[in-house]
Amino acid sequence: MGQLQAGIVPVTPFQQNCSILFDAETKIGVVVDPGGEVAKIKEALTTQGITIEAIWLTHGHIDHAGGAMELKEALGVDIVGPHRDDDFLLKGLAVQAQQFGLDGAVRNCTPDRWLNEGETVSFGGHDFEVLHCPGHAPGHVVFVNHAAKFAHVGDVLFRGSIGRTDLPGGNHDQLLASIRDKLLPLGDTFGFLCGHGPGGQIGEERRTNPFLTGL
Repeated sequence: MGQLQAGIVPVTPFQQNCSILFDAETKIGVVVDPGGEVAKIKEALTTQGITIEAIWLTHGHIDHAGGAMELKEALGVDIVGPHRDDDFLLKGLAVQAQQFGLDGAVRNCTPDRWLNEGETVSFGGHDFEVLHCPGHAPGHVVFVNHAAKFAHVGDVLFRGSIGRTDLPGGNHDQLLASIRDKLLPLGDTFGFLCGHGPGGQIGEERRTNPFLTGL
């Protein structure tokens, strides 16, 4: 087993960070949140020589899950996550696509495995604890690798900001509670990738993120 590494493929007009997590030695990995532009994602995998074992979803919004079914069929792998509370979002992806004027490649998504708080998902010897962090979306999950002090937080937390809560199932107080009770206790030295924009470090967000003052 080698070092845990991550790459980002920005996709769709939403500029969502489709993330590729992989082992540096074996080049075995997973795709997190393939929101669309599946050909672009496949090209990145081929260029880097990465073998994908699964697709992980943090939540069910179209910019994160819009390409999941297409990529699943292309790679022949399972879709894992999010929490079942996002089932209604995944069943409405095609309608969301029409509302945003996106092409017909977006299809409703049915995960092969739902995730719950405290479960573990793995690839290439790298284990990730699953944290259920609702607020941005009711079924949002976060993937935590304690060995590398790294978390993929989706749209729960951003550098200098937090996830929006004005979408169906969103709840501002619940989102802040998820950050306070699940993410901040990971410790200041934890680094994170998020669904949009640059990643960061928990300690820096604790000190400077205006939305976290008082948490």
